[in-house]
Amino acid sequence: MGNLSHSDALDSLFEAIMALETQEECYDFFEDLCTVPELKAISQRYKVAKLLLEGNVYSSIVAQTGASTATISRVNRSLSYGCDGYKQVLAKMEAKKEKDK
Repeated sequence: MGNLSHSDALDSLFEAIMALETQEECYDFFEDLCTVPELKAISQRYKVAKLLLEGNVYSSIVAQTGASTATISRVNRSLSYGCDGYKQVLAKMEAKKEKDK
């Protein structure tokens, strides 16, 4: 378990996210929940994690995503010392992609 403290509010938020069934529902919910810059930052970090796990170097990731080296370093620290959340989700996404072929 990581540093994020469990709370009723977070439990409720995560339950709501897990209830979403379509990409369009996700767009609607997250557009209401977050600002556009917040969503761009979250999606950028997700892309950076994917690229790091694929073995890309920082300069390539900067060129592909526009992320700062500080952001890339932060994501890299999460991949090395975090809760494996990125790895779990990306593995599930890869398995889904293989299944859908």
